[in-house]
Amino acid sequence: MFSSTWNFIKRHKRKFLFAGAVVGGVYFLGKYAQKKLQEIQEKEATEYIAQARRQFHFESNQRTCNMTVLSMLPSLREAIVNQLNSESLTALLKTKPANKLEIWEDLKIISFTRTVVAVYSTCLLVVLLRVQLNIIGGYLYLDNSVGKNGTNALAPPDVQQQYLSSIQHLLGDGLTELMTVVKTAVQNSLGRVSLKQSLSLLELEQQLSWIRAEVEAGSERPLSWYMLADDENALAEQACGLTENDVMTIKLLNETRDMLDSPDFTTVLNTCLNRGFSRLLDNLAEFFRPPAGDSCLSSAPDSLSAVSLPLAKIIPIINGQINSICSETPSHYVQDLLLNDQVKEFAGIVYETFSAPHELQK
Repeated sequence: MFSSTWNFIKRHKRKFLFAGAVVGGVYFLGKYAQKKLQEIQEKEATEYIAQARRQFHFESNQRTCNMTVLSMLPSLREAIVNQLNSESLTALLKTKPANKLEIWEDLKIISFTRTVVAVYSTCLLVVLLRVQLNIIGGYLYLDNSVGKNGTNALAPPDVQQQYLSSIQHLLGDGLTELMTVVKTAVQNSLGRVSLKQSLSLLELEQQLSWIRAEVEAGSERPLSWYMLADDENALAEQACGLTENDVMTIKLLNETRDMLDSPDFTTVLNTCLNRGFSRLLDNLAEFFRPPAGDSCLSSAPDSLSAVSLPLAKIIPIINGQINSICSETPSHYVQDLLLNDQVKEFAGIVYETFSAPHELQK
């Protein structure tokens, strides 16, 4: 029995060797595949954790953006009111001065100017801070992810402070220049409109559209100029020799300018402005509703256009809108801007750009 078995093995020796080689090859191939699969799974798990961490950091950064905007609105409102002080004119009117009509004309221009400026500057503040804080947020993510422990950081605290202080241009020279441009547009649009002339909401919307057209298309400067100083060497000129932090700050400012000059940014800013002026008109519409007892006007398809108010009565309504527009308490106006989908998508693009590892090589 054993001899026959042995003879059988000898006769089929090559087949057994081949089969053994195949079995061994399959075994080692299986081991290799198992190792590779484990490596892939570990890599996917690492990437998933990194992506989840990155997403968490991004969302946290957006909350910081929202809180920063809200915290800066009182300063913005104060800056506007200080330069466009309608309250002093209203106080003068109460004294029944001889030049009452002249004061009313000034009040007309200042009231519309400061409300339009409030819409523009709030939109500019929202989108500028979205860009700046997401650039900083992207660099901070890189700093933390590579474990630099503060050495050779892309965005050290001093640089962050220096860079973010550039927002003062929007609250200072940029705002003053914006007021000048808007005031000219308001005078051209409403200067000859009599205080006794009645305007419907649709006519008021048309006036605001004319003002916007002159500000946005008629000005020699783009809207981005009001957000960031035009002179990229301003910081270098103020510094006593360029430090490493100065160089990094200038780099951040130049990257910000690139973002502000991009077509995507222009689209997002226009979306915010359209929404901002639309919300302003929604607020004004409350004052143009037909009287409760007037069933004919209330039932008309275009009832809001059927109601008109003398310009003298519209001025106080317009004048008070700044308190809603620049309110640190989240109003419908502010929420519309902060929660706008296009703003959030653009913020994601900025953060993605500056939190990508290739930024370390730049």
